[in-house]
Amino acid sequence: MTRLTALNPDETSGKTKDLFNVFANALGVVPNMMRTMGNSPAILEGYMGLSGALGKGTLGSKIGELIALTVAESNGCNYCLSAHTYLGDKLAKLDTEAMELARRGTSKDPKINAILKFAQVLVTKKGNVKDGDVAAIKAAGVTEGEVGEIIGHVALNILTNYFNITAATEIDFPLVESLQPAVV
Repeated sequence: MTRLTALNPDETSGKTKDLFNVFANALGVVPNMMRTMGNSPAILEGYMGLSGALGKGTLGSKIGELIALTVAESNGCNYCLSAHTYLGDKLAKLDTEAMELARRGTSKDPKINAILKFAQVLVTKKGNVKDGDVAAIKAAGVTEGEVGEIIGHVALNILTNYFNITAATEIDFPLVESLQPAVV
């Protein structure tokens, strides 16, 4: 049972309606996460702003989706696992194996593997990385700008994970469940 209400796009107005129209025009629908975030246009607009900015970054949509899967699995967010598996397949054109590996924080590509490991470190250490963590990611050929983008992707995905877990957002994508038991 959901804890926060997903708004009906046909019954909204003002800023929320305008923001919903962006999703409806781009995706043909307004997913439940956005419909629930619509209760606060500020959070929805903030999500959209950071997501849009990172989408224009150097890491690209494929790596962004892989980071999203790593973070969602780390946090046990079934909504985000479901959404990013769907988006990874349909929009980013990622193969199933790459997405399954990303859920475990790994990749066959050495640079992407280092990126996903660093994303996991950020989540597990709550941002309190050590000199060696940063040295390892840089040694893998990741630029300082890309390190900043990884941090941004992790922060964005922690926001959506925590939001959806708190809201108990109804999953409107094919269900993908976390590999780890839910924290109670």
